[in-house]
Amino acid sequence: MKLDLNFPDFQKDLFKLQKKELQAFIKSLKTLSKLNFDQLRRSSGFNLEKIKNIKTRKGKAIYSIRISQTFRATLTIEGEYLRFISLHPDHDSAYER
Repeated sequence: MKLDLNFPDFQKDLFKLQKKELQAFIKSLKTLSKLNFDQLRRSSGFNLEKIKNIKTRKGKAIYSIRISQTFRATLTIEGEYLRFISLHPDHDSAYER
């Protein structure tokens, strides 16, 4: 699986992270890079969830994954890429638009 961290809004979120949040995110990226999509979908640790009420401008599904107990990220799945959209240190904000 390949990770795409190039979305501008995602990068803004990334640069705002506190040290502890950044460490958790980097640890998660290392683990994600070793998984395939089937392993990610079955992982209870990442808890991949499709966000039902939000889609990309092109109509693609947006998913939420757990980075830590209180921290989530949103992303889309395109081919072999996980394209990160946003980071949410406030867990519940991942489900809002």
